[in-house]
Amino acid sequence: MCRDELASIYACAGASLAGAKAMTATASAGFNYMQEGFGYCYAVEIPIVVLDVQRCRGENYASQADVMQMRWGASGDYEAIVVCPSSVQELYDYTIWAFNLAQEYRNPVIIMSETTIALMRERLDIPKAEDIHLVNRRYTAAAPDAYLPFRAEPLGCPDAALLGKGYHTIYSLNPHDEKGGIDWDPEDFDNLYKRVTGKIIENRSKICRTERFMLDDAEYALIAYGSEVRPAVEAAEIARDNGIKLGVLKLCNVWPVPTEAIMEVCKNVSKVFTVEMNIGKYCVEVERIAGGLCRTGRVTKNRGLVHTPAEIFNSVKENLR
Repeated sequence: MCRDELASIYACAGASLAGAKAMTATASAGFNYMQEGFGYCYAVEIPIVVLDVQRCRGENYASQADVMQMRWGASGDYEAIVVCPSSVQELYDYTIWAFNLAQEYRNPVIIMSETTIALMRERLDIPKAEDIHLVNRRYTAAAPDAYLPFRAEPLGCPDAALLGKGYHTIYSLNPHDEKGGIDWDPEDFDNLYKRVTGKIIENRSKICRTERFMLDDAEYALIAYGSEVRPAVEAAEIARDNGIKLGVLKLCNVWPVPTEAIMEVCKNVSKVFTVEMNIGKYCVEVERIAGGLCRTGRVTKNRGLVHTPAEIFNSVKENLR
């Protein structure tokens, strides 16, 4: 057992380089300590999974206030993958999804959880092992003396090699060439980071998932993620009982941004409302995408509790225009 978050993320990095599928977990304040390790794993393309159970500072009250840190917390140029379950079942299912994404794209993947979900008791269906789809990273077929650990297609991932098997690779945070050697050539550095970020950005359509509720005839829409999805769907049902055609777009991941799905909703409604347990963070992304397509609103609070359906409905009703 590691004694702190910094040690745990580097332990996961080492275990991953040795071939393990490695994961660690923390809760908000501890997530701060992991940022140096994240920066290292992004730079040298180490697939790990980290679970962040968001809470209000040091207290066990729910929050979604880490959503921007999950994308921007580490140094350097990189792209984050962050999945956001809204139930106990999804917490299980999305963990498998997170490991598969990490392996496929050789990138850290964060599972955004919250105190609400972490302390929740719900039915959990665990499928048979043979029914679970698993992705494994691709290993090199090259001999150690011919292996180039950071050579890949322009938007692809390099083949991996196990530590301790004769492949002597330098895994350095510093700019590096295809051999792994520390290299400060602006052209090489530019190519490296275009590939490291491009492998996520250009595969956004494969990575991103959303779900739609009551949007086919909606005049207004809620956009929500995590446990806020549940009251949002109930609020939409209340709104429809009151003659307001409200729908919900559920974000199964927040990073990379599911731009196309959000844009499609914005094109077909007169106003979208972003629902969050913070003072207003991811709503900036929604507002950026919605610009010129529809009006926007915010349903936000950071009081340690998920919105109630009535809170969401009342906020929407009061701000339709």
